[in-house]
Formats: sequence, structure tokens, C-alpha cells
Amino acid sequence: MTQLGRTIPALPVVEIPAAVSFYRDRLGFDEVHAEDGFAIVRRDAAEIHLWAASDRSWQAELDQDRPIRSGAESFLAGTASCRIEVEGIDALYDEYRTKEVVYGPDTVVEDTWWGTSEFPALDLHRNLLTFFETRGNGE
Repeated sequence: MTQLGRTIPALPVVEIPAAVSFYRDRLGFDEVHAEDGFAIVRRDAAEIHLWAASDRSWQAELDQDRPIRSGAESFLAGTASCRIEVEGIDALYDEYRTKEVVYGPDTVVEDTWWGTSEFPALDLHRNLLTFFETRGNGE
């Protein structure tokens, strides 16, 4: 029988050191590994891989028929999203609101019809992180 396990998102960022600092200082993640083009950050059981989307050669060599050549173009940073399950959504929201990383000033923890409470946040390069807690049975 086949079973899928844990999922680890890989998010594109322009600059690895700045992104790692943001995840550490603003989102409370620990740096597990970092090198020029790749990093791993972790907070509790949540692990995120960051990869460098820093190729700016497309700006000089724009080809309308083939804009992506290396797969690491800088315009890819901030185009990804992921959902992270949380225990204690209200406390995390309060922490992130004070650090000004929630999506916007009007962002609140919202209850969904499918049984979660959640809020969105943005990382340094504007990747969307949605934090959610299962609260109901989804009915």
C-alpha cells in the first residue's frame, strides 16, 4: 500500500541570506542549513526550503517566446504559497501581527466553512504563507 508522508514546500526567494534572516527574526524559524542558492528553515515541525530565484539575465535577454531559461529567474520569487498547520492560531496571529508580517492591516483570523481558522502572511519576497488550525469537523 502506498502512503504519502510529510510535505516540505520549496519557496523561491531572491536572496538567501536576507530570506533566512527574515524567517528567523520575523517568523521565528531556526536556520537548519544555508548555502549560496539554498536554505532550510524550521520552526517546530514546520520545515521550509528556500531556493534562490536570483537569475536576472532575463532582463537583458527578454525573449517573449521563452521568458524562462534557467528556471531561477528573479521574477519567480514571491510567486509561491503554502499552508502551515498550527496549534494555537490566535497566539501565532498575535505574534506575527506585532512583527508586521500578516498579509495586511485588516487581516484577522478567519473561520472557514471547511472547519479551519486561518490567516495569511507574506515572507520577505512576498510568498504567501497561510497558517491554519483545524477547529471544526468541516460540516
